[in-house]
Amino acid sequence: METIQLTVQSRTGTRKGYASRLRREGKVPGVFYGPGIPAFALCFDAREFHNKLAGLEGSQLLQLLSPTAELNEKVALLKEIQRHPVTSELLHVDFYEVDVNKPLQAAVPLHFVGKAQGVIAGGILQSLRRDITVECLPRDIPEFVEVDVSGLNIHDAIHMAELTLPAGVQAIYETNDPVVTVVPPLVEEKPAEVEAEGAAEGAAPAEGAAPAEGEKK
Repeated sequence: METIQLTVQSRTGTRKGYASRLRREGKVPGVFYGPGIPAFALCFDAREFHNKLAGLEGSQLLQLLSPTAELNEKVALLKEIQRHPVTSELLHVDFYEVDVNKPLQAAVPLHFVGKAQGVIAGGILQSLRRDITVECLPRDIPEFVEVDVSGLNIHDAIHMAELTLPAGVQAIYETNDPVVTVVPPLVEEKPAEVEAEGAAEGAAPAEGAAPAEGEKK
């Protein structure tokens, strides 16, 4: 995985009004933290963040550049990104410090490639997971895991244990669940036949029904 450099600055204000002022100035508040270290409040340029990270998937590894010694050249993962529910404006970002020499767990998206034989036969490809959790060194985190579905027939599936992962990367899971399958085509049920008006010839009239003209009472 490529390590992306991001310029950050420490900040002292933590009140809501201060954060709003930062956003008006084109900056985004955030926090940097990790095991055994105090949390540092920081901010960064929203445009730089967007230009470098827009469109990227999964866990992203960053190197922070800062005049503050406690932040400069620290390596971190994006732990949480908060956005405005309507405008998608960046509101706050959590950076989690990592040791590049120690394995960690991270979420990695799945990319399904190829056209399944079952789809050619009329079935429907159904993805059951969008991502998986892997364990590896931070710099070995793959951007995505490619899953070739070409050989799947209807009712076939690819399970966690069958995924092809890069060297040094291990999938973490408790049960060997399927990640993708091909299901049979949907068959529309024929509408129920409309019951013929009146009773069938020779059938007894419904209980309580009046007899037809000419019939004995």
